[in-house]
Amino acid sequence: MYPIVKHTVRTSAAAATAALLVAALTACGSSEPRKPGSSADQLSADPLTAVRSAADITGRTGSAKAVTELTTESGDKKAVFKGAGGYDYVKRIGRLDIDVPPGAATTGKIVEVVLPGTVYLQNSGAKIPEGKWVKLDIRQLPDGNLVSSGATDPASAAGALRGVVSAELVGSESAGGVELKHYKGTLDLAKAAEATGGRGGDGLRMAAQTFTVKEVPYEAWLDGQGRLHRVTETFSFAGVAGSKLPKDQVKVVSTVQLSDFGQPVQAAEPAASEIYSMKPTASPSK
Repeated sequence: MYPIVKHTVRTSAAAATAALLVAALTACGSSEPRKPGSSADQLSADPLTAVRSAADITGRTGSAKAVTELTTESGDKKAVFKGAGGYDYVKRIGRLDIDVPPGAATTGKIVEVVLPGTVYLQNSGAKIPEGKWVKLDIRQLPDGNLVSSGATDPASAAGALRGVVSAELVGSESAGGVELKHYKGTLDLAKAAEATGGRGGDGLRMAAQTFTVKEVPYEAWLDGQGRLHRVTETFSFAGVAGSKLPKDQVKVVSTVQLSDFGQPVQAAEPAASEIYSMKPTASPSK
């Protein structure tokens, strides 16, 4: 059995979302988009400027397809979530279909629809009727939904780069015929939240308050226009609240890959009739 990762959440719905990460261990931007395909942007020669600008430049592409992988490790236990979907920077909405690893409380795929400050989850728990969605305010989740639903959404993953405090160009690589510059360094989630602002920064702000390692290691791959093609971010937090014991620490490595910039993305906010309202837990009698 995997050790349980305990989160403190404010509502039963939030608990259901955080339980996705628990179950696995027990078994972006606000810039105005340009016309898709615009080449007005150019990769900065300064590594710090190049990486900090990646979220805004990527947002100006209009949309992108996404592939995600999130690996959680606690002690000698490990779980891997894989997802695919995309994000529309014009409508500011994205969708990911996430494969649940063996041993989780739910089976099949978790479907996630993300908007600034809000996440909808389908198939997120045994008590949720099939086909129904749970709607959550990102501020209900201690990690701001950066890891608890099995993926870091493309907007948040890119938005975190606005808080980069160090950047080093480590080389060049070719992917799909495109030359990419490879950078690495650390980022500050609180600074990223401030730079992102509004509801889009809420998740980053919550995570900054929860994760134990405040300067998050990252690696980023950018093309000649400065667009983000791949980013890996490593988060750490205490699986048992307040514990500093090594056995209770959880490491999460999140990777998001973007491609097909400007191509349409299928993502829509669920209708009100499709949303399941969880009943609040009754207070104990005195």
